[in-house]
Amino acid sequence: MWVTNLVALALLATAASAATSASADKVLSNHATILADNSANLALSLYHSMAKDKNVENILISPVVVASSLGLVALGGKASTASQVKTILKADKVKDEQLHSGLAELLTEVSDPKTRNVTWKISNRLYGPSSVNFVDDFVKSSKKHYNCDHSKINFRDKKSAVKSINEWAAKSTDGKLPEITKDVEKTDGAMIVNAMFFKPHWDEEFHHKMVDNRGFLSSRGYTISVQMMHRTGLYGYYEDTSNNLIVLSMPLAHKKSSVVFIMTYHLEALERLEKMLTKKQLDTWFGKLKDTAVAVSLPKVSMEVSHDLQKHLGELGLTEAVDKTKADLSNISGKKDLYLSNVFHASALEWDTHGNDADTSIFGTDKLKNPKLFYADHPFIFLVKDQKTNSILFIGRMVRPKGDKMRDEL
Repeated sequence: MWVTNLVALALLATAASAATSASADKVLSNHATILADNSANLALSLYHSMAKDKNVENILISPVVVASSLGLVALGGKASTASQVKTILKADKVKDEQLHSGLAELLTEVSDPKTRNVTWKISNRLYGPSSVNFVDDFVKSSKKHYNCDHSKINFRDKKSAVKSINEWAAKSTDGKLPEITKDVEKTDGAMIVNAMFFKPHWDEEFHHKMVDNRGFLSSRGYTISVQMMHRTGLYGYYEDTSNNLIVLSMPLAHKKSSVVFIMTYHLEALERLEKMLTKKQLDTWFGKLKDTAVAVSLPKVSMEVSHDLQKHLGELGLTEAVDKTKADLSNISGKKDLYLSNVFHASALEWDTHGNDADTSIFGTDKLKNPKLFYADHPFIFLVKDQKTNSILFIGRMVRPKGDKMRDEL
């Protein structure tokens, strides 16, 4: 009898192991793959639109989360208000239901904390004016596909509305985003808010004691005191000598995704580098990365960035949903009484030393001999690239990290 039970337990263990493996190796559906592939186009288009704004310093956006917000607009919209979303996502041939299920599938895949071993809290909320009545079907579908909550708010009481939105964002991110907006300009529309906290977990940790205070050259006349973390290891590295820049790829835990840094040799405005940012150019750089010994120094800082994407999404082609006279978001409320007045996209990102144990077997060997230097003490562009789905999880730039201005030495 016990032999039978033992065999049964062994079969159950084998089945469980196979199920876990199958889950880990799950292949994305065709429609989710299309949306993942197109996330790079959305990332770059949005980035370029935002970089033109002279008042914006740091940039931090998650294209896959922005795509989900657009999916929410398509879910609530009818006719061309909804079809414009597909055009922006380059998913015109994807059926409506596949659009929503594909976006949900993609975001679930890339934000899974177990397989990715990252901290990524994502909260979404649709705010509507006090007069709106949400349709039950929309509430259920938006929760199912986009994990989106809903709330009525009296936008005319601006002080109270701003306080309520900021308190929700802070609570959703465990206090990492204490304030995402100081004002609500338009008081008669619907508002989508994304609140996120992302903390990369390096495939090989930085030693927590190898951290010291250094200067970050934000501009020629402004140096900021930051903590800098250091380590030497084997990383994807490419030096584009014709364009005077370096590309560095550092894997995150489980090697399912990597942070790619793009930095000019010396301090300069990022405009020249940003003009080079195309899908073709990124693919060229990625294709030339080679495992190289690199001594890396990165700012150990946090970034809290909030963007209102409404104007930028309008530039990308979302013209109807944001136009009070043309928007048809009647799937949300049952009548044409709403338009999209704001899309707040707020993220907190922590650069820290945490990661898996370092591979000490290569220390003191020829593999780390004469390392290249990657010293991130001036503005750079970065992106988090997912290896499995080929999607862009984040894209941004660090121009002015948090810290005190260093005193000019005479």
